[in-house]
Amino acid sequence: MTNQRSFKARVRTRMEKTGESYTTARRHLINRTAEPGPASTAAAQTAQTEPAAAAAQTERIADDLIRARTGRGWAEWFALLDDAAATEWTHTRIARHLVTDHEVPGWWAQTITVGYEQARGLRAPGQRRGGGFEASASRTVAVPALRLFEAFADEAARARWLPDVEVRVRTATAPRIFRADWAGGPTRIVVGIDAVGESKARVSILHEKLTGAEQAAELKTYWRDRLAALKALLETDGDHR
Repeated sequence: MTNQRSFKARVRTRMEKTGESYTTARRHLINRTAEPGPASTAAAQTAQTEPAAAAAQTERIADDLIRARTGRGWAEWFALLDDAAATEWTHTRIARHLVTDHEVPGWWAQTITVGYEQARGLRAPGQRRGGGFEASASRTVAVPALRLFEAFADEAARARWLPDVEVRVRTATAPRIFRADWAGGPTRIVVGIDAVGESKARVSILHEKLTGAEQAAELKTYWRDRLAALKALLETDGDHR
């Protein structure tokens, strides 16, 4: 809320100085924020010596994949949400707008919402809107979506690539969604699986309720490693069939 109030005040100040409409003044300020300056240069230099935070959503998920799954690329979705004044909305309202008004599937609506919030300074990469941190990773695996789902939902299959971890399943809806408490809590994972043809699927993991940027960076690296192991295991098994 503090960030939004501060931004609105800046918009109104510009309106008074320039005579612009609220929408025009807001767009100018958003574009100015997106331009790299001394502060972003300093942040980049700091990042070379400190643990990296989770990558921005727009870096993690390619524009062509967003376009293929939702009908628009990142820039088009951001422009559409800007026109709707979505910087003033809650996370839930943005996601619901994408689902109900633009028929974006739920998982991808959340993906676009997070990317938009990061791009407009409403949350930092790896940080949840309003506080808290999370880590994410994704991988495309050359197996059907159901087989990829079973690698998470079946305890014996999961132990082959994710050993020595306590997982308490919350929801498992084949072949798309798997949710579980992680290592006794309080963190948890949300797994989404998206079919890419009949013999290939993409898995995306969101690890929620983390304590800070350092833990988010560690778990992002962890999940990249584990998904690489999962991919190698499933694709090798497939070669032997």
